Amino acid sequence: MDIASLHEAYRAGCSTPLREVERYLMQRSEKLYASVLISHLDETELRQRASVMTDALRADPDILTRQALFGVLYVAKDNIDVAGLPTTAACPAFSYLPPVSATVIQRLDDAGAICVGKANMDQFATGLVGTRSPYGEVPNALLPELISGGSSAGSAVAVARGWVSFALGTDTAGSGRVPAALNNIVGLKPSRGLISAHGVVPACQSIDCVSIFTLTVGDAVRVFEVARAPDPMDPFSRPLPLVPDVFGERFQFGIPIEGQREFFGDSSAASAFEQACERLRFMGGEPVPIPFDVFQEAAALLYEGPWVAERLAAVGDFLRSHHQDVNAVVRGIINGGGNFSAATLFTAQTRLAALKKKADELLDRIDVLVLPTVPTVYSRAQVAVDPVATNRRLGYYTNFVNLLDLAALAVPCVFRQDGVPAGVTLVHRAGTDLMLARLGDRLHRALATRWGATDFACAAHAWRAMGDNVDVVVVGAHLDGQPLNHQLRERGARLLLRTQTAPRYRLFALSGTQPPKPGLARVAGEHGKAIEVEVWRMPVARFGDFTAMIPAPLCMGSIELADGTWRQGFLCEHHALDGADDITRFGGWRAYRQASREKT
Repeated sequence: MDIASLHEAYRAGCSTPLREVERYLMQRSEKLYASVLISHLDETELRQRASVMTDALRADPDILTRQALFGVLYVAKDNIDVAGLPTTAACPAFSYLPPVSATVIQRLDDAGAICVGKANMDQFATGLVGTRSPYGEVPNALLPELISGGSSAGSAVAVARGWVSFALGTDTAGSGRVPAALNNIVGLKPSRGLISAHGVVPACQSIDCVSIFTLTVGDAVRVFEVARAPDPMDPFSRPLPLVPDVFGERFQFGIPIEGQREFFGDSSAASAFEQACERLRFMGGEPVPIPFDVFQEAAALLYEGPWVAERLAAVGDFLRSHHQDVNAVVRGIINGGGNFSAATLFTAQTRLAALKKKADELLDRIDVLVLPTVPTVYSRAQVAVDPVATNRRLGYYTNFVNLLDLAALAVPCVFRQDGVPAGVTLVHRAGTDLMLARLGDRLHRALATRWGATDFACAAHAWRAMGDNVDVVVVGAHLDGQPLNHQLRERGARLLLRTQTAPRYRLFALSGTQPPKPGLARVAGEHGKAIEVEVWRMPVARFGDFTAMIPAPLCMGSIELADGTWRQGFLCEHHALDGADDITRFGGWRAYRQASREKT
């Protein structure tokens, strides 16, 4: 659930921090995603804290106004210190127990947020793939055979799976953007120094950024506003003024010139980028092709130049004494930093300064630079065969951003024909974070249909914008003539149409429910079928109390219909389907019930 909706539920009494904690504890038990988190806050301690916050909310509802993140669950990448939880940087031998939390964690906690655990990552934040961890590879949130992206792999997947409302990652070469794109969520890579990195295990300390993963751009901004502040404990912190959060109705967006748009033969990725650009044109944007070689040359300095020596400076002593405890690929990259001299570094710094001037000249010509976040996507098997080359390609559009001191926002846009999510990154000068968010929010609302891997989608925005009514998809006991249909009619709902879902769902008969109810679940690939449903139109004013009556494990999410549109409707939490009778073959609840009656 997005933060705004969560706080609405808190105000309406439809949920509490304790209920959210119980939901999280249930969801995180997904066996397929057991590698997402490295450590967890003790369950008893977590429940106690949530119980205290629930009591505080009941006694003083205005606490939601005073604390912007009250009762909001999040996870932190395991290179960020959280008091009471070990920091490993995905290396067990490196593990230590920090006495205090990182500055950014303290700021979030002071705003009422609840850190529930530490997320898996590419070891020592060295990688864009999410597979370089002794705690296990992190599967993609939507298509587990694919990589999740890294290095902030667990952080991105925890948000995409709907376990938490936001997560912290870090970003040096794209680690806050690549996993956002591959898991269909928002990734805010703030301007350097706006969010303190004190208490963060450094990768390249001079350019490291704490990043933010959320389901919506609005949530990213909310967390950003809480997290950002100068910090005397961080030598690279700075009080950077922000450009106002306005974006004109007419604007110019830069894209790489022909011949420098690289997709490594992935035509689906190229098509998805064109769709995003077409939507920007529709929104009032004018594309301006610009040379991309300046940015490419800057990007090469990060791993092919002396900046890799900064990684060696950060963990070199540990690496020398724990050679065998470090992932072989990570070890090779970090040790490569020893091949550069101080003279090489100064030469590269001078070249980078010249490239920054050229980049600034190009940015002067446009309002925003728009890039594919990733040029292609790889399976985990493909990365295992060639871990270095695949990783390098993933950073084609991200590696230069921090070196050139730019702000960036990764936004989900469309799904490719193969079901892989695709998005773009909006880039401009440091301090344009809120300006980029303004355009990014418009683009996300215009194109995205689904939040992460959850069944909740941007359709949640749509029903609020529909005015007086909201359409509700029903699949079982609320169908016309079924036992709970009166709950719709009593709220002024009327039958709009009988139809089917898209062929991407399976239907299950839930045990122990009265009256009997089915569970509808979206599935990947070719395993789904079309299921009979009805769409009922209900006054928005009655939607809240209707959804409050929905018992677990049922929930309200977004359902794709046969015509390709998405509507709000009844879905079932996946954990409740273990052992349930799969009745998909009947094509719908009515046919199943009829067959059951005939059998008896």
